[in-house]
Amino acid sequence: MKISACKGELLKLKKILVGLKRVIDYNVRVQVKNDCSGVESDGVKMSINPFDEIALEEAIRIKEAGSASEIIVISIGSSDSQQQLRTGLAMGADHAILVETNNPINSLDVSKVLKYFVKKNDIDLIILGKQSIDSDNNQTAQMLSALLNYPQATFASKVEINNNSATVTREVDDGLEVLEIDLPAVISADLRLNEPRYVKLPDIMKAKKKPLEIIKFSDLNLPPSPEIKNLKYEPPKKRDSGIKVDDVASLVSILKEKGLI
Repeated sequence: MKISACKGELLKLKKILVGLKRVIDYNVRVQVKNDCSGVESDGVKMSINPFDEIALEEAIRIKEAGSASEIIVISIGSSDSQQQLRTGLAMGADHAILVETNNPINSLDVSKVLKYFVKKNDIDLIILGKQSIDSDNNQTAQMLSALLNYPQATFASKVEINNNSATVTREVDDGLEVLEIDLPAVISADLRLNEPRYVKLPDIMKAKKKPLEIIKFSDLNLPPSPEIKNLKYEPPKKRDSGIKVDDVASLVSILKEKGLI
């Protein structure tokens, strides 16, 4: 049931914050460096993390429905991340923030940065991708919710904004679960929430005139988090080629020889 504002009650337009992470494009085959210190990124196509793009599309749809007044996109990383923020502005965001650093940032530090800007900008709703396709941690939305002491709805496949609450359909192991949460809140977007729009050339040109604020990570003076180091990266082991069998009996015989049945 859709909940609407009572007669005479002022409908507050929401300010939405969306996180955008710069990642290797999902169509690119990732290669591990020869020294196993990381993955090759030089000369590789970079894009917005697909789940973050879905989160931004949902924020834009909420604004187009008249339930939001402003969308702010934020990214944490090198100056190259301005490209992804400009894409976010071209999609329909109003303002962009780059927290610039060349150092690796873990999920807890990301959550602390987001908390800082949520409080600074009086944000009513935070929509994040449920995970990034490079680290696949699925941590930031949950950590941010805990730091802010806000309600959370993760793995969202449908979002409806009411006056001071949101109805969220989320994907769980045994089907769908519907939650109603008070705002402000944190929502993480799943794959089936929507299909992001294509950016048109006129929108790309307009995005160049929209504000993009750059702040040094060190200037935020946030409390340090425990450091996590990746010691080594390894490519997956090559699989042996399969064999063809003539009939079911041959297949059963081979499986028995290998002790699989």
